[in-house]
Amino acid sequence: MTSRPDMGYNTPMRSRKRSHIILITMFFVATLFATNTFSSTGIILEDEGAERSAIIEKTISFLKDRKPGVPDDKIQVIANSVYEESKKYDLDYRLILAIMKVESNFRNDAVSRRGARGLMQINPSSARIIARESGVEVKGARCLHEPEKNIKIGVSYLSKLRDMFDNIVSALHAYNAGPGKVKKPASEEKARTTSFTRKVMSEYRQISEVLPEPDEE
Repeated sequence: MTSRPDMGYNTPMRSRKRSHIILITMFFVATLFATNTFSSTGIILEDEGAERSAIIEKTISFLKDRKPGVPDDKIQVIANSVYEESKKYDLDYRLILAIMKVESNFRNDAVSRRGARGLMQINPSSARIIARESGVEVKGARCLHEPEKNIKIGVSYLSKLRDMFDNIVSALHAYNAGPGKVKKPASEEKARTTSFTRKVMSEYRQISEVLPEPDEE
């Protein structure tokens, strides 16, 4: 007589194998979610590090096209600082580049007739106050020509003005004229525009055509 297979022995073995497969699959899916970002359609996007690198590389290329002859290491510092500081204060990095274009034409050695210095044209008399609030060490006006410090102070200041006036147009006006000379409008649509704000916003629109939107968390 042919003996029947021992079903009581094989079934638990198959169950354990299935459990192992399920655990491995769950681990793989969890790892996938931890290291990637998904769009609303379920398509896997580049992770944050890749997006950061892509934006910085494109910013470097943009700056090289606008300011040929500037040393690569200096352009790298500018691109990194613009990205990091704009992300820190939730500002569009392309707006920061637009301000730099209008204020100094991307020259870190620029000095205005009123003594404002560097890429974002920081006034030495107010730099120390802004620097203390943003955690930047300032020793004399000369250090405002250092791209990293200049950008940190400028972006921090713009962020405070945006919070003060609740719209970017008035913040730009105050950045240029001083907050004491700007009235908070009832709405962004009623914000007063000036030659400076129009130039910056025009540059911003042009830059937005060639550089990608900032990555969002």
